Amino acid sequence: MGDELKISTIPLLESSSTGTASKIQTLGNIIVSVVGTGILGLPFAFRIAGWLAGSLGVLAAGVATYYCMLLLVQCKEKLASQELTPETETYGDLGYKCMGNAGRYLTEFLIFISQCGGAVAYLVFIGQNLSSVFKGHGLSLPSFIFLLVPIEIALSWIHSLSSLAPFSIFADICNVLAMAVVLKEDLDKVISGEFRFGDRKAITSSIGGLPFAAGMAVFCFEGFGMTLSLEASMKERGGFASLLAKAFSGITLLYVLFGFSGYMAYGDETKDIITLNLPNNWSTIAVQVGLCLGLAFTFPIMAHPIHEIVEGKLRNSEWLRKVCYKDGENPTLVGKFGTYLSRAILIVVLALLASFVPGFGEFASLVGSTVCALISFVLPAAFHLKLFGSSLRFWEKALDYIFLIGGLLFAAHGTYNSIIGF
Repeated sequence: MGDELKISTIPLLESSSTGTASKIQTLGNIIVSVVGTGILGLPFAFRIAGWLAGSLGVLAAGVATYYCMLLLVQCKEKLASQELTPETETYGDLGYKCMGNAGRYLTEFLIFISQCGGAVAYLVFIGQNLSSVFKGHGLSLPSFIFLLVPIEIALSWIHSLSSLAPFSIFADICNVLAMAVVLKEDLDKVISGEFRFGDRKAITSSIGGLPFAAGMAVFCFEGFGMTLSLEASMKERGGFASLLAKAFSGITLLYVLFGFSGYMAYGDETKDIITLNLPNNWSTIAVQVGLCLGLAFTFPIMAHPIHEIVEGKLRNSEWLRKVCYKDGENPTLVGKFGTYLSRAILIVVLALLASFVPGFGEFASLVGSTVCALISFVLPAAFHLKLFGSSLRFWEKALDYIFLIGGLLFAAHGTYNSIIGF
């Protein structure tokens, strides 16, 4: 979920910036960038929307995200063909070349907010799972979140994020294990006859159910800001669109099946994180603790782009450059202390925000419906219209306006429904 997140911070992307990644490597990179812990909240979205409306919401989000990713690549290629400026490397670069400083500031601001939202969601996810594991110990959700703060501050001071890559892979493995346990529970309930398909609602009476599910799905399709970096990492860039289509087809199908299966297993009892529904036995506790450990150690990767943006803005201050940097580049002792302090303060602020979040599901849908929707749909359509303009065919221009206006309306409606609750 962040354009400014450097390729080298993602486990499988060490060589991405050189443009030497094979199709298999790029496929792995896409999966690592897109699939996250949000998938464990999809069954709850299906409960809110109904299994049919939830499936349609996820499918719509997947198709729309894929199409808008291609719009970004087209914009990059258009600028490259003009050969007037250096290659567009980041989403912020594209914003600048399309709309000047205002475009860069808007793009980077939305990326900053989305990364903060993702980091807060991580903390809420860990806190809720720890609360479930250590139920009865008298600690509230905010207590578990603040217990993480010293650990996350210390981890944020690590210079080499690549050392944390194994934990990211470990978290992904725990994700897969959690999904396997849920599917096993679903199968057991089917075999034992504990539920009937007719008891599960196809479409709920809640008008906001479909936007809620779509908002959660947009949140689940993390890594939109990585589109340009992923495309640049590929050795044969001409095959990126077809490879992306195959990857998104598989990921979208997985999301639909998992959301459907989780809702079928637990019905109206489905919680906002599906692991909270699992039976209280050693295997479930092991999966939950593993998830928490993996996410706790990969939280610095999620927070890294936020630190980079904040520290980059601080370096733009002439006074701070004089005090904190030798020759404007190498940090002084004061500069190093300032960096550590700013990172610690940021972690504390994120923890404070997380302590006020009522639940993972509503918050993830809120983030997906607002900043993620603006980044994934509104900005790509606006940039595409700006660069291609009158050269677009009628249906292409119509689609751009649908994403532009529809994305804004979706953000407004999704925000309203997430705030009032269900």
